[in-house]
Amino acid sequence: MAAKRTREILNILDEQYSVELKCQLEHDSAWQLLIATILSAQCTDARVNMVTKDLFVKYPSIEAFAKADISELEEDIRSTGFYHNKAKNIIECCKKLHYEFHDEVPQTIEELTSLAGVGRKTANVVRGNIYNIPSIVVDTHVKRISKKLGLTKETDPEKIEYELMKVLPKDHWILYNIQIITFGRDICKAIRPECSRCRLTGYCSYYKDPSSARK
Repeated sequence: MAAKRTREILNILDEQYSVELKCQLEHDSAWQLLIATILSAQCTDARVNMVTKDLFVKYPSIEAFAKADISELEEDIRSTGFYHNKAKNIIECCKKLHYEFHDEVPQTIEELTSLAGVGRKTANVVRGNIYNIPSIVVDTHVKRISKKLGLTKETDPEKIEYELMKVLPKDHWILYNIQIITFGRDICKAIRPECSRCRLTGYCSYYKDPSSARK
């Protein structure tokens, strides 16, 4: 019964948002996606894409970022927010990529999360979109909406990741995140969700009881 319900939810998402795997962060390589994802923390993909358009011209390689002046890099990425920490992490991350990984972005969770500024979310973005390794990315949209849809009861992102791995088919692990981000920005907004436009109200605890969002 639960599997049938999950399949129905995924079918609706597939129909509404297609099954095309398209990362919204613009990139031409694994290292560019890695840096773009670090920059995307607490920032929109659209803003990150505006910044990286010039950033990746100014710093055309991992080595260039590793040797960047931190104050200058801070100014380059200021508009993405939290630029002090992001600049520091990007430089340290690229130093390790350059000197220890010989300019190759690793594939394993363990190696990726050993890089400065890289948690499981960022690691899974790279693993799924670059290396086609089935991975579940748990961002704020996935965390919030998965709970509303009854696909998880957890609140910790890593626990949500493992729970979703159990209920979602592997071919939807990366796709689910891409669909849910679009759904969360377009319809199921954190503030004032547009339930009248939603096709998933029959599966949503919030629609049945708005007070559930505070539980």
